[in-house]
Amino acid sequence: MSDKITLFEAFKQTTYPLPGHGPRNIQVLKEALEHADGNMDSDMYGKGKVIEDFQEQMAKLLGKDSAVFFPSGTMAQQIALRIWCDQKGLKKVAYHPLCHLEIHEEDGLKELHHIEPILLADSNRLITLEDIQNMQEDIACLLLELPQREIGGQLPAYSELEAISAYCRDKGIKLHLDGARLFEILPFYQKSAAEVCALFDSVYISFYKGLGGITGAILAGDVDFTAESKVWKRRHGGDLISLYPYIISSDYYFRGRVDKMGQYYEAAKELAGMMNECHRVATLPIEPVSNMFHLHFEVPKEKLEPILIAIYEATGLGITGYLKEINETSCSCEISIGDRYANIPKETLQSAFQMLDEKMRAMI
Repeated sequence: MSDKITLFEAFKQTTYPLPGHGPRNIQVLKEALEHADGNMDSDMYGKGKVIEDFQEQMAKLLGKDSAVFFPSGTMAQQIALRIWCDQKGLKKVAYHPLCHLEIHEEDGLKELHHIEPILLADSNRLITLEDIQNMQEDIACLLLELPQREIGGQLPAYSELEAISAYCRDKGIKLHLDGARLFEILPFYQKSAAEVCALFDSVYISFYKGLGGITGAILAGDVDFTAESKVWKRRHGGDLISLYPYIISSDYYFRGRVDKMGQYYEAAKELAGMMNECHRVATLPIEPVSNMFHLHFEVPKEKLEPILIAIYEATGLGITGYLKEINETSCSCEISIGDRYANIPKETLQSAFQMLDEKMRAMI
């Protein structure tokens, strides 16, 4: 049976899929709408109680003067950088080589806004204060992603973050936070969202990653910044006649999961500890700093897939539905802990990782 199905198919059939909150199907929206007031008026083109109340709630939470709801983070972040570039009259920004804008957006920032990115740091490490101090070019804005997803969700020390913020303010460089997973890092930093966001001039957060909503984003900053972002939102076609399905689901899953981030974080550390005991297996970081981390295997992808499928069928635990090839001898995947993890029996986890360790040791 194992050689007749793909890793993804085997994962979908497991009793205990490990990552995330659950299937991303229509039930996600149905559940949110079941708890909504059916008599509430829809928002229309960015106005109305349902959107305005939510924006006000998020601005207060993030410690900013104002906030705007966007249908996507891609739109929100390109607009944020455009505003800061226009304000300074300089179309240059800096960010990490593996920033979402650089590798996942088809050069939208360059093609739509003609903004030139300056790539800081090596692709396998975080941006440091020294990297910023050593820049040879002037920039309007620096974007920091917390956590840096593509390198395992790594985070700088909070003191380093404070130093970067102080330096940028001293040099007149706007600091923007890609906080798609902001709430996921708060247990590690032991800070509130407002405390972290106080270091930044503008902030983006997502409602579908760790929070598990359908889609949607908030862009927050001072009143002038968000007023300008609304103009650009209209130019980008982001002012849909109604955004309430996304707002309602964002609000519902935010309220249901934001206080569980500490639980997810502790679970991620527990899980990483078990995984790191397996032969030829290592997490990045070794000890996670959020509910998300990367899992690396010193085994070729084509050899690992049948091993994982056999474990799935024997134990019912699904570790991942995909593997990313790193090179000819290793591969990796991303693990993000959500509601599912608490429902997995400990003996199932132990059995699965004992089997993984044995099979990895048995490889020639």
